Amino acid sequence: MKAKTLNLVTSMGISKPVYTIFSRHLSSQPKLPRIQFKYEQRAIKEAQQAVTDYLHFTKSIPFTYADNISRNSLYSLFNLVSNLGVPYKPSNFFNSIVRFLRYHPINEFEFFFESIGIHYSEVSEILPANKFFFFEDENVLNAACALSDFGFPWNMLGRLYKEEVLIFSKSCEEITSKLCGFKNDYGFSNDTVIGVCFAFPHVLLVEDDELFDDLKRVFVDFDLVSCVEGYVDFWYEICRKIRVFYDLGCEKGTLSELVGENKRIFVDYSEEVLAQKVEFFCRFGVRNVDVALLLLKCPEILSFDLETRVISVEGLFRHFGLSAKETKSISEKYPYILGRNKMANLPHVMKAANLQNWFFDKIRNGNHQLLGNYALSNPDEDFNQEFRDFLERIRSSKYCFHTMKKLTFLHGIGYGENALTMKVLATLHGTSSELQERFDCFLHCGIEFSKICRMIRLDPKFMSMSPESMEQKVNFLCQDMGASLDYLDRYPRYLCFDLEYRIKPRYRFHMWLTEKGLCTKNYSIATILSTTEKSFMTRIHRIHPAAPKQWLESFLCKRPSDKC
Repeated sequence: MKAKTLNLVTSMGISKPVYTIFSRHLSSQPKLPRIQFKYEQRAIKEAQQAVTDYLHFTKSIPFTYADNISRNSLYSLFNLVSNLGVPYKPSNFFNSIVRFLRYHPINEFEFFFESIGIHYSEVSEILPANKFFFFEDENVLNAACALSDFGFPWNMLGRLYKEEVLIFSKSCEEITSKLCGFKNDYGFSNDTVIGVCFAFPHVLLVEDDELFDDLKRVFVDFDLVSCVEGYVDFWYEICRKIRVFYDLGCEKGTLSELVGENKRIFVDYSEEVLAQKVEFFCRFGVRNVDVALLLLKCPEILSFDLETRVISVEGLFRHFGLSAKETKSISEKYPYILGRNKMANLPHVMKAANLQNWFFDKIRNGNHQLLGNYALSNPDEDFNQEFRDFLERIRSSKYCFHTMKKLTFLHGIGYGENALTMKVLATLHGTSSELQERFDCFLHCGIEFSKICRMIRLDPKFMSMSPESMEQKVNFLCQDMGASLDYLDRYPRYLCFDLEYRIKPRYRFHMWLTEKGLCTKNYSIATILSTTEKSFMTRIHRIHPAAPKQWLESFLCKRPSDKC
C-alpha cells in the first residue's frame, strides 16, 4: 500500500540520457574489465546503439521497439560489454561489439524482460526454458508492441507481466480490441485507459463491467477528469488509490457514489497518506470495509496528524466524553495504559484496554473531529516524574539503545509512561523484535490483545520463551488439560514452566492418581505446577504412601539441569 508516487518522466516512457541511468546504477555493478572508468559511459552508450542495430537490422524488429529494448536494459548491456573483454578504443569499439554479436547472439528475452521494468535479478526466474530468440515465442513481444502502440510506457509493462502474465499470451488484435473498447464504450482517453489497466490488470483478461461502471461514474459523471492532469502516471495513481478501497472490501458497483462525492481525496492526498491512515485504523482490529467507509465518509481524517502528537490517555478519555467514574474504573483495571503515549500507538492503547470497538464506533458515528482537535490541556498533563527519572537512567546506561527499543515495544502495545511500565521493562528479556514475535505468537494462538497485556503485567518472565515453546504449552493446556485460554489471564506463570520436565509429567501423574481412585481432590493446574519438588513429593505421599515411588520410577523425566 505504501508505494511511492511514480516518477513522471519514467511513467511517461520518456527515456533518460544513458549517462544518467548509467551513473545511477554504477555503484551496484562490477567494474568493466579492460575499460577505464572515464570511458565506461561511452562504452555502454555504444553497446546500446549496437544492440539497437542488431535487433532492428538483423532481427527485423521495428526500430522503435528495438530502441526501447536496448535503452532500458542497462544490466544486460553491462554484461554484454563485460563479456566482450576487449580494451576500449574510440575508433573501433562499436565495430567490435557488432562483430561479437554476429557470432555470439544475445538472449533476446533477457534484454526484453529487463527493458519492460522487471529487475535484472528477477529476470532469470521468468526466462522461458530453452528459448533465446523472439521468433521462438512471438506472443510476448507482439503483446508488448500492441500495448506500446496504444501508449503504454514500455519500461512499465513489467507491472502487467508480473501481475497478469496471461496478458502477454494474447494476440495484438485481442489487446487492441480490448483497449479501444474501453475508450469507445466508456468515453475514456488513452491515458485514462492505461492508468486503469495498470491498476487493474485483470480487465485485459476478463470482463469487469461493475468496475468500469464505477469508474465511469467517478471519472465522467462526477467529473474527476477536470481535477486530474491528463498524464498516465496521474491516472495510474488515482486508480491505485481507488483500488485501495476495493482491496479493503468495498463492493464493485456500489463505490461510485461515495467516491464521487469525495473525489478530492484522490487528488489532494498521496497514496502514502492514504495507506498510513488505512493502516492506523485497521490496527483497531475492526473490519477493513468499515475503515474504508470511515475514510470515504469523513475525508477530513486524512489531514489529521495521527503519528507525532503526544496524548494523555486519561485526558483523551475525558475528551471523548467518559465520566470521571468511568475513567477511574478503566484506570484501575488497566493501569499499564495510563500516562502519556504517542498518537501513533492509540489503536493498541485502546486494544490493551479492550476499548477498541467503543473508540472506533465513537469516531465513525460523527465524532471524528474529536480525534483531529485533541491536544494536551497543558505541558504537565499526565507527566509522570518516576517514569522520567527511570528514563534518564536508561539514557545514561551502556545498554541504552537496546533498552529503549524494548520500551518502544511496550509503548507500541499500549503501555504508557508510568512506573508500572518501567517495572515490567526491567524484567523483559530479549530484543524488541523477539518480544514482538512472541506477542504475535499469542495473538495467533487466539488470546485477546488486552489479556496478553495483562499477562505481561502480572508475570513478564513468560515473554522470555521462544514462540515455538509457548505455542506448544498453549496447545497442551487447551487440548490435553482441557482448560481454556482464559486460564492464562489468571495464571500466566504456567508458561514459565518446562513442558517436558514439569508440566506434562506432573499433570499426567495427577491424572493417573485420579483414574486409580487414589486422589479424590480436584487440584488446580496452579497447585499441581507451582509447588517445589519437595512440597510436591510431600503432597503425593499424603495422597498415598506408595505414590512417590511410582512418581520417581514411572513419571518423573530426568533432566540435564534443575530448570523448571
